[in-house]
Amino acid sequence: MEKNKERNGFGSKLGFILAAAGSAVGLGNIWRFPYLAAKYGGGFFLLIYIILAVTFGFTLMLTEIAIGRRTGKSVLGAYKTVDKRFGFMGWMAAVIPALILPYYCVIGGWVLKYMTMFVTMQGSAAAQTTETASGESLTFFETFISGSGETTLFFVIYVVLNAVVIMLGVQNGIEKVSKVLMPVLFLLIIAIAIYTLTLPGALDGAVYYLLPNFEDFSVEKLFKTLAAASSQLFYSMSIAMGILITYGSYMRKEDSLEGSVRHIELFDTGVAFLAGLIIVPSVFVFSGGDKAALGRGPGLMFITLPQVFETMPFGEFIGAAFFILVALAALTSSISLMETVVAAVMEKFRLSRVKACIVVIVITLALGMLSVLGYSDWSAVTIFGMQFLDFFDFITNSVMMPILALLTCVLIGYVVKTKYVEEEVLYGEKKFGAKWLYRIMIMYVCPICMVMILLTPFLTDL
Repeated sequence: MEKNKERNGFGSKLGFILAAAGSAVGLGNIWRFPYLAAKYGGGFFLLIYIILAVTFGFTLMLTEIAIGRRTGKSVLGAYKTVDKRFGFMGWMAAVIPALILPYYCVIGGWVLKYMTMFVTMQGSAAAQTTETASGESLTFFETFISGSGETTLFFVIYVVLNAVVIMLGVQNGIEKVSKVLMPVLFLLIIAIAIYTLTLPGALDGAVYYLLPNFEDFSVEKLFKTLAAASSQLFYSMSIAMGILITYGSYMRKEDSLEGSVRHIELFDTGVAFLAGLIIVPSVFVFSGGDKAALGRGPGLMFITLPQVFETMPFGEFIGAAFFILVALAALTSSISLMETVVAAVMEKFRLSRVKACIVVIVITLALGMLSVLGYSDWSAVTIFGMQFLDFFDFITNSVMMPILALLTCVLIGYVVKTKYVEEEVLYGEKKFGAKWLYRIMIMYVCPICMVMILLTPFLTDL
């Protein structure tokens, strides 16, 4: 095996699982999963998502972690070690998190602002609208992001928080923080979900969220749901971002790879499911059963939910707990994004962790300011009709990540063959229980899903 013996890593199996789960559990779980579930038939979407998670998601997650653990290198060196002809994939895998991290930190700054407001009992202001001199009505969120000063401040604070954890290293930083934040996150989301379901009318929202709706079922609806669920897996499981390869390179050889992946996907899917039990019933009650209120994307979290908390008993406290939850989820994900980029810079330029981190901070602040200004001073500047943040999100999540995942399937399924991953899974283990499923998925099903995701933005309106 090509494992680098001198590479620092996680000190325990639990540390790896919680850190990897933390990288997976992020903003996509908290707001994107619930509104997609509501939009695509409730329980029907949940059923398809769970099936994809234990097959499609499991396969790609296992593949990336196995590549990382077997090579013991960052994304830049990992793919080159697997096959020199595919070394360019390492650069793709390094560029993707480098592009995601800046705008993710901008959104993380927004979350910090809302968390601060609710914790200091000023959450009601987040639910208010103001009227401009021209008579236009603006929500608090629209007013906040249109001003670059405060947005920049919270963006910088958020980047610094990530950098502090990364500078402490894998065991003393990422692992220790994950062991604290992830249990707290899980307890918070369970408590808020239970409280939400006790609200009058909330059970009707839960039924809408959980039970499949086959009334308007069609082949086109099935295709869109499959595409949406497949795309959500990238958000939910940190697939094709270089994160899993990086964290895999820190994983101990004696820990079960297959078992660890199962635990990570269970944790990740569980958080997404519970987030739905918070958001869907709450908004369902607030909107009087209006399904359109659930399909507002980012606005659901920053505009609709503060209005929901405003009308809810003990809303200030629930809002504070919710945004603390979102902040924890965002932080564990952005830490993994920054670590992936820092690890690549360390390996490529032979820099110390602190120096590499400083380089990444500078790049993140520079690129992130484009997203900050894109909604304020530079709002008139767009790329293909998209604001900077929206463009970076589209080019990474809808184009680069599916392409990287597709190439990974080709590399493992047809070039070095599945034995490359199977050997790593069997290291110290008696059997690979899902070997037959893995081969079918990596060679046939996953590539088809990748093509479908790539085509979806051009064929359907998700």
